[in-house]
Amino acid sequence: MTDIKELLLSRIRDVADYPEPGVVFKDITPLLADPAAFTALTDALAEIAGRTGATKVIGLEARGFILGAPVAVRAGLGFIPVRKAGKLPGATLSQTYDLEYGSAEIEVHAEDLVAGDRVLVVDDVLATGGTAEASLQLIRRAGAEVAGVAVLMELGFLDGRARLEPALKGAPLEAVLTV
Repeated sequence: MTDIKELLLSRIRDVADYPEPGVVFKDITPLLADPAAFTALTDALAEIAGRTGATKVIGLEARGFILGAPVAVRAGLGFIPVRKAGKLPGATLSQTYDLEYGSAEIEVHAEDLVAGDRVLVVDDVLATGGTAEASLQLIRRAGAEVAGVAVLMELGFLDGRARLEPALKGAPLEAVLTV
């Protein structure tokens, strides 16, 4: 696992002062452009999906779509996008959550999750945990079970894990990298 971590870290670019001064943005586009790194990440996340007994994968807008869809294909599972409010046609379930300044809302098609589904949430980064926590609430409101959360990278200094732990209710949270 050390080799994969070194490979992935070598393909993540730090961008200083983006999107605002003082922030160091973790840009994963070089990782996505490298087929060996992208495949290694997909395999690692698909292995997590298998271990959790997931039956479906949710990807959180937008980079969670990029990572979650190939994970679902590799693991032989269905893929469900969780979108920002107003982006999905038809009947949806929505969940509002608090941001540092204000709030946001995410949605999923109401019919995409059913009782008996075990859902793995996949995203690129676990930062403060707000979006992931809201997705767990959506999964449960749909009658499905949370299989876990899997991310490429956890930003440990933002304490997202501590916020997410109660909402996980014992389901695993796995980060391929922790920075």
